[in-house]
Amino acid sequence: MSQVIANNEVLTLEEAASFLRITAETTGALADRGSLPGRCVQGEWRFLRCALEEWLRGPDHKRLLLDQAGALRDDDSLAAVRDLIYAGRDRKEADNSTEA
Repeated sequence: MSQVIANNEVLTLEEAASFLRITAETTGALADRGSLPGRCVQGEWRFLRCALEEWLRGPDHKRLLLDQAGALRDDDSLAAVRDLIYAGRDRKEADNSTEA
């Protein structure tokens, strides 16, 4: 069995099962029910490791991240940090012009 190296690596059913530390049968059953993120390609399951990691974190992790981000909304330094980020990208945050 190949070793998982990249976070966006495409895994087979067996590799996904190994990553999750469950049987291939259980992995296949979860995927068949739509409970596990994956795609059946020409009769064989494929999974993105990053999608499996997200699935393992559970449904509440996105809410927790948003709550953490919301805690910074009153931080006066955020505008300056945002400006530096966009300056580094050599573009404005938003182009509100109406030019055609």
